[in-house]
Amino acid sequence: MKNLVTSLLAIILGLIIIAFPLVGVVGVGVIAGFTVLILAIWFLLAGIMEMESSKTVGILYVILGLIALMFAFGLIFNPALVSFISGLVLYLAGILMIVAGVIALLGGLDDKYRVWAGVLGIILGIIYIILGTYAFNPVYLGMLIGIWLVLIGILGLVGKD
Repeated sequence: MKNLVTSLLAIILGLIIIAFPLVGVVGVGVIAGFTVLILAIWFLLAGIMEMESSKTVGILYVILGLIALMFAFGLIFNPALVSFISGLVLYLAGILMIVAGVIALLGGLDDKYRVWAGVLGIILGIIYIILGTYAFNPVYLGMLIGIWLVLIGILGLVGKD
């Protein structure tokens, strides 16, 4: 029963986000931003507390806290930053997967497992780069989040409890 409810909820939320794509991006940005904000507060407090025993470490923690604070506010109030980071991560992951695929192919063409692992790495890397292109636009990123939620919901309905 719980799986049915969560699956239906994922499908409904996914359809809402597909209809209003920026809602998904803003939601992800706000959640990530508040998480980084909590981390920033901890860094700032740790830096202040550390000042008594080591000024250098304390100052570094405070600087790190201020950087995290700026990043947190950027994530909370600027959906484009979430899209930029998502696109960048997808590009980087795609490039790394392509390189890993090429390395697997170079590792031994006589081993069928390595060949398929290499080909799959290259194909998935290309897909990641294509998705990264769309993730730079907050509307497309929101749609990707919505599609993901709908697919997760459908798989939850089809899967076993």
